[in-house]
Amino acid sequence: MTYTIQTLTASALNSNTALFAPADTGTGNAVMVFVTFLIISLVLTRIWMGILNHASVHHEPLSDTELRKRKPYLPSLHTIVATVVCTVGLLMLSLNTVGGIAPFTGPNGTTTAATFFAIVGVLSIAAQLLWAKSRQYVFAFTIGTIATFVLLGFHAMLFDPATPQDPFFMALGIVCTVVAWRFLFGHWSPTIKASVLGTFIFWLGVHMFFTEPPSERGARVLATVIALIPAVIWCLMFLKEHKQRLSLVILMFFSGMLSTAPILFYDALVRHQVELQFFLFRIVPENFTRSSNAFVTGNLVGVTGMRSTLLATLISFLLVGLIEELSKFWVLKKSGQRFFSSIDDVLQLGIIVAIGFAFAENVMNPSYFLAFVRQYLLTPEVPEWGAFMGNVLGRAILTNMVHILSTGVLAYFYGMAIFAGPILSDQHKEGKIHPIPLLLHRLLRQPEQTFFRHQKMMTGILTAIVLHGMFNFLVTLPDLLPGHPRTLGDLFGSAAGSPLNYVALLIIPSLFYVVGGFWILSILFYKKENMKERGVLVETNTYVPEDRFFAAYAQ
Repeated sequence: MTYTIQTLTASALNSNTALFAPADTGTGNAVMVFVTFLIISLVLTRIWMGILNHASVHHEPLSDTELRKRKPYLPSLHTIVATVVCTVGLLMLSLNTVGGIAPFTGPNGTTTAATFFAIVGVLSIAAQLLWAKSRQYVFAFTIGTIATFVLLGFHAMLFDPATPQDPFFMALGIVCTVVAWRFLFGHWSPTIKASVLGTFIFWLGVHMFFTEPPSERGARVLATVIALIPAVIWCLMFLKEHKQRLSLVILMFFSGMLSTAPILFYDALVRHQVELQFFLFRIVPENFTRSSNAFVTGNLVGVTGMRSTLLATLISFLLVGLIEELSKFWVLKKSGQRFFSSIDDVLQLGIIVAIGFAFAENVMNPSYFLAFVRQYLLTPEVPEWGAFMGNVLGRAILTNMVHILSTGVLAYFYGMAIFAGPILSDQHKEGKIHPIPLLLHRLLRQPEQTFFRHQKMMTGILTAIVLHGMFNFLVTLPDLLPGHPRTLGDLFGSAAGSPLNYVALLIIPSLFYVVGGFWILSILFYKKENMKERGVLVETNTYVPEDRFFAAYAQ
């Protein structure tokens, strides 16, 4: 990943362009939308704060005096005022983005949005009167909707060619994007988290559906349904290993889908040649292949010709693997760390994240399932079901297994890092020694489990990156070599009747990642120490007197 830093011109620094272009210029519509959103925010504020107060009911007795003072579902006045101000501020920020988010487009976009959300507000109130648990879903829908409008608004600002780039609003948009993204992965129960992410995915799907040309909508829906079938089958296969709550499984699947955002966003920046402008400099994202070629030719003496091309391609695929695996690891940690009680939990839920990632990749990338539907089912006069099923099965089995294997291995080492203390204690009782953590412990006088944890995390991340990057490199290798060999016979120049001519080059990585991947994951699932329930780790802030701390450290 290469960044080009340049100073801004005076015209860019003096630009006064608004962050989002309003959809409607009518003052009456703007006032109506503002009043409507203000009323809805006041109603939802009480629900929002009620949910937060309600969270303590499950952990404290109802007879507790302090709990009665807090009055669950009846927040204090200053809390209501502060929350209303924050809510109205976010709604005002999203107000100008409504007109650019389908189906709220066109001359009557804001009116349609105001009507829709007014109806949703009324239905939310009615649902809360009839069903007490609906409060958490109303809260989740509100958070997910606001986050969607903020993120899609920032996306429109970046990729709309009619919108001039302004450094001030670029920085403001990035801040709002980071806040909205963190809200999507807030510290809530799996049900609320899954509902928040589900709301975001729903709005994103609606926006994509209505922005597609009418002739393409059927292909998009069909491709999504077809891609969902193998994803569900993969989930059911690995869920048999260890039972999990349905809400937690859905949460991890949605999290995996959203973990595609960094690589898709960066790819869009490169394809649209978008420059991220700030006050004193600008960042120009570069294509990974171009950056890798520049690095190899400029820094490695003696590496030229075919070796230079192969090395640059390998580096670019390792960079892609780095971004994708770190993204999946981040959502796994944010969404599930509070619910892991064994290494098997981490391994299994990490695989669900990988399946969600592969599903979103198959749907979002126009070269995958969408292209298969167009090429083999819609374009020909007679659907070519054989070719279609061959491409779908190849993509559904092989590439899904690559994500499952690489992220599964990363999740296994992450699980060992989470339970580093108990694992080290058990292994010390069995007489096992870990030389590197032990040596660093004696040299630096820090706990051994700290170095053990870091060692496992680094091992997991590097292994996942190499597994991911090497697969992409191996399947691309035939197109890079002279003559574009497709079989082992082509590669080694064998005679016409040689058996090597019947062995495709792609069969080698396919066997390793599918057969070998299942073998590796089966071993990890059935190791006894991985099945052991170690409890959920809870982080607490506890005051320890200084004399007791140093006494414990000296021991």
